[in-house]
Amino acid sequence: MSTASVRTLIIIPTYNERRNVGPLLARILDQGTDFDVLFVDDNSPDGTGELLEELAEENAPRIHVLHRPGRQGVGSAHQAGIRWAYSEGYDDIITMDSDFAHPPSYLPALRAAAAGFDIVIGSRYLKEDSLADWTPFRKILTRVGHFLTVTLLRMPYDATGAFRYYRLGTVPVSAFDRVRSTGYSFFFESLYIMNANGFRIQQIPIHVLNRTAGASKMRTRDVATSVRFLLVLCAEKYLRPSKHHISSPASH
Repeated sequence: MSTASVRTLIIIPTYNERRNVGPLLARILDQGTDFDVLFVDDNSPDGTGELLEELAEENAPRIHVLHRPGRQGVGSAHQAGIRWAYSEGYDDIITMDSDFAHPPSYLPALRAAAAGFDIVIGSRYLKEDSLADWTPFRKILTRVGHFLTVTLLRMPYDATGAFRYYRLGTVPVSAFDRVRSTGYSFFFESLYIMNANGFRIQQIPIHVLNRTAGASKMRTRDVATSVRFLLVLCAEKYLRPSKHHISSPASH
């Protein structure tokens, strides 16, 4: 399939990101005309959803907004966006954060790296200075999460980040059906399932930025929930590995 004929959808969950979505969309559109964008907004109290509707109207038909009735978790938002992409016939998707942590300038490189792969991850751990702009607390938190996923799940990937490419033509929706988490653990659970079913995974180095506006959405209870779920997933990996197998795994 030629690049020109590929339909790519960028999925961006939002919650109280009114200050970020306009500038972020402008930078995404600067990367070319072959990306569509879907914002998944969880009824943001700050009016993000209303602003997104204005942006969608100004940039029709490339921009779409999926409104949900309330805050249901970042993993749930990704699932909703991914299923919308399947239903609308997109060939591939890219998921990213709404806070500028994932610079849109990496979008072409992320997709270009997908030749011969099913999933591409923008990794924060392939270069030593990738987290240079982050606060010490954020660095410690994310590095501990990375250490735990590598050690417990035996995956040499940046499994807790959201900046990813998926080739929908080779990754069936049944792979996402196996994902149970609705929160931040969606990221390492979904990647574990892809890895366990033999999908081809590639990584490219990225330099992530600190949030430019607004506040982080991760709470202490989110961290605790993710750690508990990671331990459950680790136990299942060794005691019930078939639990994560899908009906149509990768065959390459």
